Amino acid sequence: MSNLPAPVSRNASSPQAAADGAEPVVAVCHATVSFDGPPVLEDISFTVAPGETRILLGPAGVGKSVLLKLINGLVRPEKGSVRLFGEDITLMPEERLFPLRARTGMVFQEGALFDSLTVRDNVSYQLLQDSSIPEEEIDRRVREALSFVGLSETFSLFPSSLSGGMRRRVAIARALIGRPELVLYDSPTGGLDPVTSTTIIELIVKERDVHATPSLLVTHRLQDAFTLCTHRFDPEQGAMVPLPKGEVAPDTTFLMLEEGRLIFDGSVHELLRSENPFVREFLQ
Repeated sequence: MSNLPAPVSRNASSPQAAADGAEPVVAVCHATVSFDGPPVLEDISFTVAPGETRILLGPAGVGKSVLLKLINGLVRPEKGSVRLFGEDITLMPEERLFPLRARTGMVFQEGALFDSLTVRDNVSYQLLQDSSIPEEEIDRRVREALSFVGLSETFSLFPSSLSGGMRRRVAIARALIGRPELVLYDSPTGGLDPVTSTTIIELIVKERDVHATPSLLVTHRLQDAFTLCTHRFDPEQGAMVPLPKGEVAPDTTFLMLEEGRLIFDGSVHELLRSENPFVREFLQ
């Protein structure tokens, strides 16, 4: 891993992004969250640019999942601000947050499917809240989403009949069915075996490369992170393939948390060359 070359940095704070003039999809500025105790997140600032995939690294308990909830407006900062799709959601009323959340796909830890609902109803849950969408259109979009994750045959099944990896893929289909403008992945491979984990990462690479959907992925698994950096989705083969030797994905960048503080924000090359003791220990 240490021989990876430097990518062309495209994060929102880079000169190229600034030259493009594109407004960040997410902009967190000096945000602090404490829940009436010691800070869970402290003075956090970063952005997610259009088309950018950001990988949030860090061990358990450092605030990674809380950060996703902050972006989705499920947690409010006590200090600082959060902008989502150009709108300040820091103090936004709940009813005004609903349309913004509808533009965001969320993959929860361990899938979080409803066991009492079929795969069809799990995947279409967001669409079912809109009575103006015909059942035929819902079925069509569910089948399209399931086809994207390679699970067309599960349409009428219940989650209890699926493997852990299949449940996780259904959760990704549910997150993508609304054609989101941002996807948040909360430890999508947690608890899965290496082969199944690679299947999940392949779907994330596919969404990144086919639809250029900006995303923030939480993980503590370095193998997943570096697979994202060193592979692309080949539509002709219908599979994830390694990038040519000497190349990494230019729009896939890293963040790292330590005890609620953001200690790294940059490219894979900068991550591997970091002199921060915590970063070096984590990479080893």
